[in-house]
Amino acid sequence: MLAGRSLPIVLSTAALFATWFGSETVFGASSEFLKGGLYATIEDPFGASLCLLLFGLFFARKLYQMNLLTLGDYFRVRFGKKAELLFSVLMIPSYFGYTAGQLVALGLVLNVVTGLPVWEGVVISSCIVTLYTMIGGMWAISITDFVQSIIIILGLVVLAVILAEKAGGVVTVLQEVHVENFKFLPAANPVEIISYLAAWSVLGLGSIPSQDVFQRVMSSGSSKIAVRSCYYSSGLYLSVAMLPLFISLCVKHLYPDQLNGDMQLVLPKMVIAHTNMGLQVLFFGSLLSAVMSTTSSSILAPAAVLSENIIKPNLKRKLTDRQLLIVTRISVIMVSAIATIMACWKTNIYELVAGASILSLVSQFIPLTLGLYWRKANSGGAIASMILGLATWGLFEIYPISIPSLVPALCVGFGVMVFGSIFLKGEKAI
Repeated sequence: MLAGRSLPIVLSTAALFATWFGSETVFGASSEFLKGGLYATIEDPFGASLCLLLFGLFFARKLYQMNLLTLGDYFRVRFGKKAELLFSVLMIPSYFGYTAGQLVALGLVLNVVTGLPVWEGVVISSCIVTLYTMIGGMWAISITDFVQSIIIILGLVVLAVILAEKAGGVVTVLQEVHVENFKFLPAANPVEIISYLAAWSVLGLGSIPSQDVFQRVMSSGSSKIAVRSCYYSSGLYLSVAMLPLFISLCVKHLYPDQLNGDMQLVLPKMVIAHTNMGLQVLFFGSLLSAVMSTTSSSILAPAAVLSENIIKPNLKRKLTDRQLLIVTRISVIMVSAIATIMACWKTNIYELVAGASILSLVSQFIPLTLGLYWRKANSGGAIASMILGLATWGLFEIYPISIPSLVPALCVGFGVMVFGSIFLKGEKAI
């Protein structure tokens, strides 16, 4: 699950970079950028890069020194077994949407390249990724992520350079873009400012209490490597994530007629129709590398929590390491099966991924953060915060207001955590 806590800085950085660089970056963010400009991509890549930066600044060293296997273990050590179980039950479903988003991307690629229906591509991709995830574990994921990261960067750089030359240069492409598309800051309006900050927090804060980020950071060879790899991967991610956005501008300049239908298919369809075989191999090789590296960790993360924090503690007899390995592999299959069903049902990548992070943001971010930095935080406050934060979000999703529902959910979660830790009984900080 943690690759023996032995990864050097290069592998650790590549693994963290590959965690985020998947379908939502290549397909989702680029299509959102074409529709709404830079302002529409705050969640990803900007929010995702912020997540890695904040994790390195405030979470990596403290969590690494606790020598834990999963984030569920942290909630058990800090808040007790009930909080561990509740965290795990709430955390696992959030990965279904995220994994489904990656499988949709793989299905879309196979649809463009081979003509297979998207749902068939999803099923085939799911079987392949599940097989090597089940066999390889975190060590194999980290090794392949390193290789795949090289392919991702090389493929996107070459494609961006060639398309920029075809379009008459970078300056020509950028000059054609309306100035409104480069808008990055909100207007001086309270509602818009709150919505803007909420967009940053979806991935920027919501993915901090995520097992896949935790798992990759904790696989580092030391706490120093863990922190540094967060910083390096944050900068690398934000830099490389600009390439799909620029490539989408080149496509808009060169082939405006391609912008009809599903915007998520713009890049792959353009590559198939207007580039030679060498570029097609390079693009789809980098695309498949990006999505597979993300998918494997998003399957392993909830499977690890399911086996370690739900199944293992509730069995009457103690599991051996080999038995726990078998349980984890079965859990991988279960997680993959549910995500595959979701991917066949809903095919908007950006929505699947964003929805996954909101669940962890409104229920788990506050207890994790206050648990690390406030000694008075206890299990009563943590449990109440997780339940009422999620309930508040659900309520305002049903009855929406002028600001995103995650905002009142975070406020309620924070208030309940403080109030509950002061007035409710529970375990105090160790």
